[in-house]
Amino acid sequence: MTLPAAGPHDLTFTRRLRASRKTVWRCWTEPDLLVQWFCPKPWQVSRCIIDLRPGGHFLTDMAGPDGAEHKGEGGVFLDVVPMERLAFTSALTKGWRPATEPDGGFPVTIILTLHDSADGGTLYDVLLLHRDAAGRDAHLAMGFNDGWGKATEQLEDLAGSL
Repeated sequence: MTLPAAGPHDLTFTRRLRASRKTVWRCWTEPDLLVQWFCPKPWQVSRCIIDLRPGGHFLTDMAGPDGAEHKGEGGVFLDVVPMERLAFTSALTKGWRPATEPDGGFPVTIILTLHDSADGGTLYDVLLLHRDAAGRDAHLAMGFNDGWGKATEQLEDLAGSL
């Protein structure tokens, strides 16, 4: 798979994590681990489905501290290269069916790439492809930078404890 370059409607997120690529991969692909870090606390993942194969279902429902819930149809994995790359989209759902966009929602394709860093950690790159500027802007308004930053800190803490 040739990875697309970031375009004007896309967002990127890059970090160097103090955890091995193998451990970061586990945190992304094992439901019992993903629920511990995937959304910024005090929010939590209330349900997680990971069918780790191209076309497999990927779903995370989230619950807030005030009882607010964010539920969706989930998405599907498009590409799975063990310990190297995950690509998934919310534009499709289980069975390759087109997803229904919730009010204020937007389709997104996420490509996560992992590389070893020279210090034994992991270079963590995420590319988020949006259909248009409105989707990108809605994602930014949701707190993309803070949310992905906090969740990634939680991922790094969990991976460091394994």
